[in-house]
Amino acid sequence: MKVLVVGSGAREHAIVWKLAQSPKIKELYTAPGNAGTAHISQNINIDAADVKVIAKAAQQKGIDLIVVGPEIPLSRGIVDHLESLGIPAFGASRLAAEIESSKVFSKALMQKYNIPCAKSVSFSDYAQAKEYVQQQRPPVVIKADGLAAGKGVVVAATTDEALTALTDFMQSKKLGEAGNHILVEEYLSGKEMSLFAFSDGTNVVPMVSACDYKRVNDGDRGPNTGGMGSYSPPVFNSAALQKKAMETIMVPTIKAMAQEGRPYRGVLYGGLMVNEESVKVLEFNARFGDPETQAILPRLKTDLVDIIQAVIKGKLNQIQIESTKDACVGVVIASGGYPGGYRTGIPIDGLHDIDKDVMVFHAGTKIGATPWEVLTNGGRVLTVVAMGKTIAQAREKVYANISRIKFEGAHYRKDIALFK
Repeated sequence: MKVLVVGSGAREHAIVWKLAQSPKIKELYTAPGNAGTAHISQNINIDAADVKVIAKAAQQKGIDLIVVGPEIPLSRGIVDHLESLGIPAFGASRLAAEIESSKVFSKALMQKYNIPCAKSVSFSDYAQAKEYVQQQRPPVVIKADGLAAGKGVVVAATTDEALTALTDFMQSKKLGEAGNHILVEEYLSGKEMSLFAFSDGTNVVPMVSACDYKRVNDGDRGPNTGGMGSYSPPVFNSAALQKKAMETIMVPTIKAMAQEGRPYRGVLYGGLMVNEESVKVLEFNARFGDPETQAILPRLKTDLVDIIQAVIKGKLNQIQIESTKDACVGVVIASGGYPGGYRTGIPIDGLHDIDKDVMVFHAGTKIGATPWEVLTNGGRVLTVVAMGKTIAQAREKVYANISRIKFEGAHYRKDIALFK
């Protein structure tokens, strides 16, 4: 098969890396890719959000399958367009992807079908939202309706913080149109967990779960980011908890989407809050998560091509998905200033000093003057990943290697998968 992966992050590098292990693949392409994918696939310099140009390139190269990584092309209907041209594609349709691209739609779906989640009210009028927030007891959560690259959620500890978020989203338009509508939600306490499940529209099969770290600094301090690290499996997860999450959240959501005329095919990511016996939805994403993908795909034993084909053909009930019991830890190295402004084009040293059993998934990187020169090209630059019999072993391996990678301004959290 000739396979094209759409996207340029560490998630896409991990997907390409896993697909490259399949004997069923003859040629691998990534659009646009990064310096990491360039060494295991052929990069095509196309914007991941440019649906029509990607489709044209796929036709020209005779691509047999397209795997879509990021949320923006999904929300723009890339899968619908590709399928209309007879090109098999793995990912949610435009209507199904609204479970991520519209927080208001997602919340309304959960409320309609009694899927456990935080109580919330949606607003499109700033004055009404402000009045409502002033009546609430903090902490409260302010969410932008649209896609915001992980920056559309503010957990406000005070009323003033909540009002600032409202102003930023609805009046200053710091997130553009994503902030035209907002949700004001109750604050849920507990432990966060990311649960992934494959769906072919009818059948739902879980993957392993993971935990990610959204704040930029140690101790969960500082602003939210796209994710600074993750580990799998969650230390607090159990077979009973996973079963409950599947039965009360993931399966009912897939059924609800089918009933709404939006059959869900692809990967459904449930961001969940666990509090003792209670499991509630924080958010849904319509694709593999980042940085969680970098921690769950190394654990996957089943050929990813087989799973993808089963999803596309509606035969997910005919496949057994297996993962190793080993643990996996991933730590993100970011550019100086991230998640605010940052420089790019900075040389990265030490990538060849990494132990052979440690993986480095590239995100914001590009190739420099020579094929072996790698430069920074984004906010989150690399994810360093290691496996181990235990989380502690995997963590130790990651941090023993991550310090060997150096570039000006590089920073990473020191407390990923650290339990006291």
